[in-house]
Amino acid sequence: MKTLRRNRQRGAALLAAMLTVALVATLATAGLWQQWRSVEVEAAERARAQASWILTGALDWARLILREDARSGGADHLAEPWAVPLEEARLSTFLAADRDAGTAGTDAENVFLSGDIVDLQSRLNINNLVEGGRISAPGAQAFQRLFELLGLPGNELETMVENLRQAADLATDTATSQQAPLMPQTTRQLGWIGLSPETVAALQPHVTVLPARTPVNLNTASAQVIYAAVPGITLAEAQQLVAARDASPFRTLADAAKVLEAREQGLGTGLAGVASRFFEIRGRLRLDQTVIEERSLVRRDGLNVRTLQRERAVLDATPMAAQELSR
Repeated sequence: MKTLRRNRQRGAALLAAMLTVALVATLATAGLWQQWRSVEVEAAERARAQASWILTGALDWARLILREDARSGGADHLAEPWAVPLEEARLSTFLAADRDAGTAGTDAENVFLSGDIVDLQSRLNINNLVEGGRISAPGAQAFQRLFELLGLPGNELETMVENLRQAADLATDTATSQQAPLMPQTTRQLGWIGLSPETVAALQPHVTVLPARTPVNLNTASAQVIYAAVPGITLAEAQQLVAARDASPFRTLADAAKVLEAREQGLGTGLAGVASRFFEIRGRLRLDQTVIEERSLVRRDGLNVRTLQRERAVLDATPMAAQELSR
């Protein structure tokens, strides 16, 4: 009996020791996890702050380029410095590093920056459809030509125009219906005014949403957009305009009129021009498996380049890297 009792006591002591070890291991693991989590949160916050600084610097740099371009005045075209995209490059190449110390082994060696500036007046402006609370006939005709060219449903255009008029009334507190839709701020929100996802996807390369009525820049627009914006011309004539401007950018509308010859009256509708005020600045920062993209809408009035909108998204770089390797 004594031997049995002693064995039981030893077993209980061993069980208590095992429970104590398990408890200590659990507490140690929890402590390590909390410490690891704190380090990861701090690292993510630091990376977020650094990315914000870098992308803000890139935005300021792009605004400076547009400001310097404004000093020369005249037309805006794709042969100007602002239109040259920044291919992906190491951040260290933009830094004035000490020649002796170098930048090897620093974070800048693992960070890549790219971006470009897009002329938003190379597209049809959704807000050209409404003027003074009424549907603009020239704007509606331009969008009708674009819808027909892209093979999009005409009934969706009618719905979009009417909903856009109601949204404009709502924005000015003159709406008579409580069901008036909200005014879209980006092309991704065109579904708010009655367009299907398929139609929105087809329109996105050709349209934009700007806070003011704008003409299409003949120096930067595609042949499809030029065809839609300039009444009375054919798609072939629009392509002829594109070929002519690529050889020599249009300095004035008169230069474009010389190419169109007898069709030049279509340029007098106010929907075409050769200069731009609204641009989209796109920046892309890649760090390891994380990609941060930022898009900014800027308005240039003389030498004043003002940021109107900024939006940022975080992406996973792994699928992008796999896609590059498969090419």
